Amino acid sequence: MSRTSRTTRVLNTVLAPVIKGHQDPDASWARTVAQVEKEAGTADPRFAAELAVIVRAAAEMPRLSPLGWYLITADVKARYVNRLRIDRMLAEHPQIADEEITAPVIVCGLPRTATTLAHRVLSASPDHRAPLLWEMQNTGLDDPRSARKLIKQLQQGAAMMEKFAPDIPHIHPINIDKPEESMFILPHGSHWPILHGLMPSYTAWAAGRDVTGDYEYLKRALQVLQHGRPAKRWVLKYPAHLEDMDVIRKVFPDATFVWTHRDPVTVIGSFCSLVETFWGMYQHDTDRREIGRFALDHLFTQVERGLELRRSLPPASIVDVPYHKLSADPFTEVPRLYAAIGATWTTRDQENLADVVAKPKGTPSHQYDLSHYLDPAEVEQTFAPYNRLLDRLDMRDAEATVEL
Repeated sequence: MSRTSRTTRVLNTVLAPVIKGHQDPDASWARTVAQVEKEAGTADPRFAAELAVIVRAAAEMPRLSPLGWYLITADVKARYVNRLRIDRMLAEHPQIADEEITAPVIVCGLPRTATTLAHRVLSASPDHRAPLLWEMQNTGLDDPRSARKLIKQLQQGAAMMEKFAPDIPHIHPINIDKPEESMFILPHGSHWPILHGLMPSYTAWAAGRDVTGDYEYLKRALQVLQHGRPAKRWVLKYPAHLEDMDVIRKVFPDATFVWTHRDPVTVIGSFCSLVETFWGMYQHDTDRREIGRFALDHLFTQVERGLELRRSLPPASIVDVPYHKLSADPFTEVPRLYAAIGATWTTRDQENLADVVAKPKGTPSHQYDLSHYLDPAEVEQTFAPYNRLLDRLDMRDAEATVEL
C-alpha cells in the first residue's frame, strides 16, 4: 500500500538516471560540505560530521527513492548552511550571546494531541513570540525585501511538497510564515525517521547521544532572532521535547512545559497516517504494518521517558492540557491555560481567539483507521501506565471528533 502521488512517481522515473549520490554517501556529502564552506567562508567540522550520520543512514534505506534522496540531502545541506549563518552572526556580533531567553513555554506531548493548537493559541498573544518556519530555516535574515522574496520561494517549495504528498494539507498544513516546530532548528532527533523512513544506524547513534548541544544551538538561534527586537516570551513546540525535558530545563532553567494529552488509541492511528503520508515522498513503497510497529515503539518510548522525567521536575513546571477540552471549548480552556503559565489574558486575546482556532473553510477531516496498522487492543495494553495518568486527569470520557 502506498500514498505516493502520480507527481512523485513521474519524478522518480525522471531522476533515477541522474540521482546517484546514495551509492557513495560519504563522497557526496564531502562535496556538499566543501561547496557550502566555500560559499560561507567558514566551517563547522563537528557539526558537518554529525550531519553525515543522517546522510549515511538515508543511503541505507532499502526502499529509498531518487526523489527521497534528493529531498533528504537538500534538507541536510540547508541545515548546515543555516548553522554557518548563525555561527557567523555570533562571531560578528558577540553581544547576541547576552540576549536573555526568559521563561520560555515549551509545548510538547505525543504527536496528534493538539500540540499545534496549543502552540497557535499561546503564540498569538502580543506578549509572546514563536519562531516562524522561514526564520528557523534562514535564521538571521533581517532585510524585509529579501525576507519577502525568500518567503515567496519557500511557499512555492511548500506547494510542490503538497504535490508530492496531497494529504499533507489535511493532516499538517505547511505554513512558511507561521509558527512551526523546533525540529526545523534542532539538527538531530526522531523527526528524521518519522518523516523519511526507518534509519536504524541513525536511531542507534542518536540514542546514546547527549542532546545538550542541540538545545544550546536552539537557544543561540532564538538569541539571533530576538536581537534588536523587543524581547517577548518565546513559545516553542515539538512533540519530542517530551523526552528532553531535563535537558531543556538545564538550558532554559525557567521553562514551563505545556503537555497536551489524548487517548493513545486515537493518537497512534492519526500518527500512523501522518507517517505513511510522509514516507510516501521518500520511499518507493510503504508497509503499513512496518509503520505501525515503528509508531508504537517510538511513541511508547517517548511517553515512558516523559512520565519518568515529570517525576523529577517541579510540579509547577508542567501544565497538563486535555485534547478534548481544548478543542471542544477553547474560549474556556485557553484563558485557563494562560493563567496556568502566568500569562495575561486580555480583551484583545479574547477577540482574536476565534480567528486563531478556526480551520480554513473546506478543509476535510483527517481520516484514518488504526486497524490498518496495529491491533487497537495491543495499543491499549502498551500504554496502560499512560492511560492511568489520563484517567487521573479525567480526560478520556469526552474525546473530541475534530482532528487538529
